[in-house]
Amino acid sequence: MGRPLEFEVDTVVEQAMQEFWTQGYANTSPAQLAKAAGVGKGSLYNTFGSKRQLFDRALARYGQVGVEHAEEVLFRPGTARERIGAYLRQTVDADVAQPVRRGCMAVNTAAEFGGRDQRITRAIHAIEERMVAVLADRIDQGRRDGDIGPDVDARAAAEFLFNTSVGLRIRAKTNDVRTLYRIIDVALGTL
Repeated sequence: MGRPLEFEVDTVVEQAMQEFWTQGYANTSPAQLAKAAGVGKGSLYNTFGSKRQLFDRALARYGQVGVEHAEEVLFRPGTARERIGAYLRQTVDADVAQPVRRGCMAVNTAAEFGGRDQRITRAIHAIEERMVAVLADRIDQGRRDGDIGPDVDARAAAEFLFNTSVGLRIRAKTNDVRTLYRIIDVALGTL
């Protein structure tokens, strides 16, 4: 019988997510992961199998947390434009407030792996699809509520706004909030 785990798996996945998000996959060593999680390298490998398997779990967690956060912010009371604007501004504010502006882990991963890894490409695509679906649902609600015109294609608008969000996450690494807010205002004008 193996030794019982001396750590909380979800906590280790969260800490690994933070390291991968900040450093990227290639630049994060198993020693860094073990140090960040406060566990031994052997324990990481015994529990997760490999750095890659831990990364896959960390990326899945990132996607889950991101979608849950988007749903929570987007579906608060207010018009669709107000809630989408609040979500985009909150994301920008969080990105620029970091000591190291790291942007979006999913976007960073897509850039790092560049479609060379089909499993990661599918995982990124699944995260993107969930985010687009949440935005489309909020736009549909805005159409039903009458604050978004009936002629707005919810799916197309959601894809555009998601693409804008991706660009904002990249630009937040090097730009000021005022510039990013202007972009948000223009994007919201499409609704």
